[in-house]
Amino acid sequence: MPLIAPSIHQQPLSYVAKLEPRPLSGVDLVVIHCTELPDLATARSYGERVLYPSGTGNSGHFYIDRDGSIHAYVPLDRIAHHVHGHNFRAVGIELVNTGRYPDWLDSRRQQPSEPYPEAQIQALILLLHHLQRLLPSLRHIAGHESLDREQVAASDDPEKRVRRKLDPGPMFPWSEVVRETGLVALSPAS
Repeated sequence: MPLIAPSIHQQPLSYVAKLEPRPLSGVDLVVIHCTELPDLATARSYGERVLYPSGTGNSGHFYIDRDGSIHAYVPLDRIAHHVHGHNFRAVGIELVNTGRYPDWLDSRRQQPSEPYPEAQIQALILLLHHLQRLLPSLRHIAGHESLDREQVAASDDPEKRVRRKLDPGPMFPWSEVVRETGLVALSPAS
């Protein structure tokens, strides 16, 4: 495991103090997401939206832009809202990628096609190595799509059902990331 610490731009969301604290010893999972938005600025604006009575919203802990720059929006010792049912134990990492944007639930647009740039994947691997040093319990990795399998009505035809979440999607290089980090893929039942 490389001992190089990544350069991380600390940019906490305005509501991080309102997020529930957690012990780092219980963090054993990393969940990989794609933003399904056009750029980092748009992803930031979505993360800043207050959606809950607690005064918080949905966000990952880290965002990695296409150029490989890493941005920390939520401290590791706070529970970020990024994947239903797993937030307490998970670190959320969002990769800037259009995914199905802007027609997320259109049944005719369910095949993401933007590849992940090499700089972004190398930054992810470096960040994962860094997290493995910080979080001794970290053992598992999963995609958002494997943990949230809910289907909803398609936006173009309410008779059709589509997956609510399909990230990080088919263009994500799972074999490379798992091989380089040694993290074990988590199944939905784990």
